[in-house]
Amino acid sequence: MSSLFSPIRLADLEIPNRIVVSPMCQYSADDGCGNDWHLGHLGMLANSGAGLLVFEATHVERHGRITHGCLGLYSDACEAALARMVAHCRRYGTAKLGIQIAHSGRKGSAQRPWQGGGALTPDADPWQTIAPSALPFGNGWHTPREATLDDIARVREAFVEAAKRAVRIGFDSIELHFAHGYLSHEFLSPLSNQRTDAYGGSFVARARFLRETAQAVRAVVPSGTPLGARITGSDWLEGGLTPDDAVTFAKALKDDGLDFIDVSSGGVNADARNPTTAGYNVPIAERVRREAGIATRTVGMIVAPAQAEAIIAEGKADMIALGRAILDDPHWGWHAAQTLGADVPRPPQYARSAPKLWPGAALRA
Repeated sequence: MSSLFSPIRLADLEIPNRIVVSPMCQYSADDGCGNDWHLGHLGMLANSGAGLLVFEATHVERHGRITHGCLGLYSDACEAALARMVAHCRRYGTAKLGIQIAHSGRKGSAQRPWQGGGALTPDADPWQTIAPSALPFGNGWHTPREATLDDIARVREAFVEAAKRAVRIGFDSIELHFAHGYLSHEFLSPLSNQRTDAYGGSFVARARFLRETAQAVRAVVPSGTPLGARITGSDWLEGGLTPDDAVTFAKALKDDGLDFIDVSSGGVNADARNPTTAGYNVPIAERVRREAGIATRTVGMIVAPAQAEAIIAEGKADMIALGRAILDDPHWGWHAAQTLGADVPRPPQYARSAPKLWPGAALRA
């Protein structure tokens, strides 16, 4: 029996296999609201064969978005749009549904990637970003305003309100975005946090905003609904966060009531460069899983079914998350099941493409 296609339970949620569609920004929303692009995109991925589909980074404030095209969950209109997406995926898809909630911090007020990806120009409706310290993300980026204690309290409450909306919509799982150089990660990394108050200095102090957010969100998310966080396994820069820090932070988040950790890495500033080797986050995830004793997911250059199977079978992670690999092959789970001798449900409209009914499946390169 395939380990990748075995079920896993997080809190009260039973997920039929260990494949997760990673949250992937589409930069295509209308003032934070999802639209027909998202309907088609998410509907497709809900039938990828993955056990869990995580909606893209969904921002807790309008000025907490990365770009003008990013999703939000800060208004009734945003909530209604996401509820429409969830209803569509439930009606036609097979995956369980999760959401990642986030705040961009100093990486906000940016262009869409296909428009250059840099800081918004003065004629493009930029906004004042915030960060733990007034340090820009890189050359040519806006200098953020150092977050005040009122800002910290406001953003923490915005995470809580977004989580309440996510629960109301009916998401099966919620993930806090504490990675990729966005606001929460900026507080945790010594490369971006040079504060001297209670939210800066030691690791414990730099983690304070994140832990307060996790605790506050946990208080409003039902205990049966899995709550987790995507964290940074490494900043990949001297003086930055390390795998040791990831283990320490994962232990703290477990104490705060989180049910899973998603290990990613990089993105803290414009100079950071992630490795490009296959499964480069997997060794960090393995340490987090073993030493923190919490269900662990990992992402990053996981492409082939045999590679994903080995990660799960060898106990290096409990789940694997796919990003670009599943954009490249939206039926990755179907093809992995065929390779590994497993099976996944398909919409009845597509049943005739299954190996049992289509000899051509065996001929696919």
